[in-house]
Amino acid sequence: MTLSAAMALAAPTPAGAEDTEPAVVVNGTFSSPTVPADKTWAGTPTGWTSGGGVTGAPRSAHPQGFQAAYLPRPTSTPLSSRLRGIRTGATVTVSWDDNPDTCVSQGAAKRTYTVTVAGANNTPGEFSTNDPVGKANWFLGRTYSFTATEDAPLISFASTVADNPGCGPLITNVAAKQTAPPLTPPQGGASSDPCSGDAKDNAQCKDLAADKDKIEKCPATDRNCLAGVAGDGKAEKDGIAKETQAVDDFGKVPRDQDPNTAAADLCALPNALTAGVKPGDAVVPPSDWWFC
Repeated sequence: MTLSAAMALAAPTPAGAEDTEPAVVVNGTFSSPTVPADKTWAGTPTGWTSGGGVTGAPRSAHPQGFQAAYLPRPTSTPLSSRLRGIRTGATVTVSWDDNPDTCVSQGAAKRTYTVTVAGANNTPGEFSTNDPVGKANWFLGRTYSFTATEDAPLISFASTVADNPGCGPLITNVAAKQTAPPLTPPQGGASSDPCSGDAKDNAQCKDLAADKDKIEKCPATDRNCLAGVAGDGKAEKDGIAKETQAVDDFGKVPRDQDPNTAAADLCALPNALTAGVKPGDAVVPPSDWWFC
């Protein structure tokens, strides 16, 4: 592989290119908290910060039945969350669906909002919903791409609606894909060497240096040199020989024996216990219930 080809493989993919590896978006369909059946909205979505809340499935009227987050007034806290599992340098494409809330009357202006993430080169995205028609009018598949300048980048959706700001846009089905940056090896040099600089005179570092010198003089490929360090293995060989002999001796022990002979060997103790028992001392004499 040529140097130019290797550099091309290592270079991060620019924002806007196709990102295919899934990234984590917490509560991207805003299913939590669940809006009660007798309510049209609930509080802040789980895993997000927001001055707004969540609209129930009937009011959201999303084609897939999702709840939605409504973006609060421009003067309130925007809808924000961190995208987990994304490292600095990754390129990311976020997708979502948007809709003008049903509280917007037909003929009113489209609901506008921005999408922002940190990074001087990440220009905020400006978006507007479909035309308000007095009912759901979802646009499916908005996207915004950027290059992460921090781990777990924070993404924010903020309403910019000027007329009737209390009726901002709804969003849901937020997802993200990424192209992760290449993994880089640890940087070497004196700064990563614990025995660099004045530390080289420490006792541990001196011992390490001496051991390194011995290793260099006696590499692992030199059998004769290693024999002088590790020995000829006589103790180990003698131990193996003893274990082998013990196994052989164990195998030579006879395993067949007359049962009566084996039982008689067990009779010494019970005989001593029952020797003084007279026929009248027991209902059933020991001789009737004990082999001995």
